Amino acid sequence: MDAYIYLKIFWFLILGILLMGLAIMVGMDMGVGTLMRFVGKTDGERREALNIVGPHWDGNQVWFILGGGAIFAAFPTLYATSFSVFYIVMILLLFSMIMRPVAFEYRSKVPSHRWRDSWDWVFLISGALPMIVYGAAMGNILEGVGFHFGWDGQYYQTESFIWYLLNPFAILCGVLSLSLAIYQGGTMLMIRGSGALYDRARNYASVGGVAALVLFVIGGFMVSGMKGFQLITGDPGMPANPVSGQTVTLANGAWMANYSAHPILWLVPLLGLAGMVLGVLALRANKPTLGWWMGALAWIGTIGAVGTSMFPFLMPSTDNINQSLTVWNSTGSEYNLIWMTIFGLIFLPIIISYTTWCFRVMRGKVAAPDTQDDHAY
Repeated sequence: MDAYIYLKIFWFLILGILLMGLAIMVGMDMGVGTLMRFVGKTDGERREALNIVGPHWDGNQVWFILGGGAIFAAFPTLYATSFSVFYIVMILLLFSMIMRPVAFEYRSKVPSHRWRDSWDWVFLISGALPMIVYGAAMGNILEGVGFHFGWDGQYYQTESFIWYLLNPFAILCGVLSLSLAIYQGGTMLMIRGSGALYDRARNYASVGGVAALVLFVIGGFMVSGMKGFQLITGDPGMPANPVSGQTVTLANGAWMANYSAHPILWLVPLLGLAGMVLGVLALRANKPTLGWWMGALAWIGTIGAVGTSMFPFLMPSTDNINQSLTVWNSTGSEYNLIWMTIFGLIFLPIIISYTTWCFRVMRGKVAAPDTQDDHAY
């Protein structure tokens, strides 16, 4: 097999790892923000929740940058097209992400109930909305997106972004993503919280885990019955040219073809199911650290199942199915991927090591901050 093809597959896998890391680490922070108004009944308890993720939330945003950077550099055609297709959704996402750090810095600066309650609503919205968008985007991509290219490569969009947000399958995927974030966030609150905050977090995290399990199973049945995309002809070594060079067909159940061809791939969604089931059991047994790792496994299985079902597709087109973006026609040049691989092998382990070190150094229970403590959130 040509080295260029190996590089394309390698970066498809790296993109999947980055999306999983984003979901696990950022989803945990978003889950805490979503839950804060519910697990914290007093201002002290809410400040305790904020200070549990306070040392980590900004560092975890690196996974956003890594994911976007990988798409930009390794899959330039996908980057340009997807950011255009989801432009308005991206603006909503960015607005909520901008408000989040502002809320962290401003919430506890004024000792006013109305002031702090207003910022708590900002935490709820800026925590829930990004995770709903994250899951809904994956649902949209599984269904296919209304775009095509002209003869000169010009991009055209023919479907309203409202349909992306409001169709039932996308909503299900968005709620699934939010449920997993609530589970992961609640688990983190259990690991570093105590007392009433711990008990409430366990209850909400358990509900999130059960909801994710039910939605994941329902979503699996929906995917198995929907029309999927199947690549009939296409050169894996082709350049980034979505206008010509491949033939695609639509067929009921096509997203399950990879599982039929390689039954061992069923282990991927089964990992997700196992993570959700074992995670909820671990939380009920008061083993939140084990529950956190099971939540990570649930995210890995969920996102891995999407990638396994879709490969080699990245963003199918419902307008012109032959112009669907795949791993073969949307990656950068071989020279580009070689340098990306070199830098990725250097910096990705550094980021993982840094994240591990931060969590190790800042481990332990967090007490409610003193009302006069200006250094706490």
